[in-house]
Amino acid sequence: MNPTPRPDMSANAPSITVDLPTIKVPDHPQWPALSTAEKEALKTEIKTLLKQRNAVLVAHYYTDADLQALAEETGGCVADSLEMARFGAEQEAETLVVCGVRFMGETSKILNPEKQVIMPDLAATCSLDEGCPADQFSAFCDQYPDHTVVVYANTSVEVKARSDWVVTSGIALPIVQHLAERGEKILWAPDRHLGHYVQHISGAEMIFWPGSCVVHEEFKSVALERTRRLHPNAAVLVHPESPQNIVDQADVIGSTTALIKAVKEMKNREFIVATDGGIFYKMQQMAPDKVLIEAPTAGEGATCVSCAHCPWMGMNSLQNLAQVLRSGENAIEIDPAVRERAVKPIQRMLDFAKTHGIGMQNKGNA
Repeated sequence: MNPTPRPDMSANAPSITVDLPTIKVPDHPQWPALSTAEKEALKTEIKTLLKQRNAVLVAHYYTDADLQALAEETGGCVADSLEMARFGAEQEAETLVVCGVRFMGETSKILNPEKQVIMPDLAATCSLDEGCPADQFSAFCDQYPDHTVVVYANTSVEVKARSDWVVTSGIALPIVQHLAERGEKILWAPDRHLGHYVQHISGAEMIFWPGSCVVHEEFKSVALERTRRLHPNAAVLVHPESPQNIVDQADVIGSTTALIKAVKEMKNREFIVATDGGIFYKMQQMAPDKVLIEAPTAGEGATCVSCAHCPWMGMNSLQNLAQVLRSGENAIEIDPAVRERAVKPIQRMLDFAKTHGIGMQNKGNA
């Protein structure tokens, strides 16, 4: 696998002022420690309840390793958010149980309106989603009526409904390049770092909603440089939601799926990984002989609100998964009219992927 070309990040993007809401980052959940016997008893109960409810479990790469393993053991899916939803559409199961954050459950419901979609905790949101309220975003779009609205999958159903295209990090670049070749100007939301990365490679004319992910914002440039010196033969893997000074140090820049593939295919023995630490479960599964090192979140300017793991992802556990299966609560509900608008930009992306031979299962998002 060839390293990802490093983009020229020198150009300045237009300065856009938006009064962003204050995002309250929750504390990392402290779940009661489970003995081996208690953990196995919960897993057995969950497996039984999945069968009783004719349900399938889908989990994101950033959730706890126990949940990812359970999804695999029960015939479910561990993937990025779009593939989670696509997998659900292929199942005969009446219920999709989504371990992840709320926009992932919403995406599953958008693509599978006839199925029940439930989540362990509906309060598990996302800093990108919370930092892009639909009403403010719609007003922002109204200021640029001549721009094509492209939004990242990490957004609410209402924001998706206001967009022209929904993209994942893996397919964002070819779609924006396609639009730029047609002479279209792009309004991008919500992650400014991913947007700048795409803009500097594609050359597209773009304006950006000024959002960012609290996890990827935590990675520290100077500390990463020190880590690289300590591990000179390690490849640096970076998700493009990371700040520019982290992206500049990458050997591979890519989506969750692309980074997992890099660990499997590259000859390096060591990898410094700048994305959510939950991805280590799948990386280690695919390449058990490789050494994985978390990119540092400590150092100058550190606040450690995320510490390389999303606190909202941490709201998913074996305990509340079992509870939601017992009760059937926490169902995702979407207004049919909003869903009808939101599904169009998602389908536009899926059609583009099919037309251009892009396998979405290998082009995941955050």
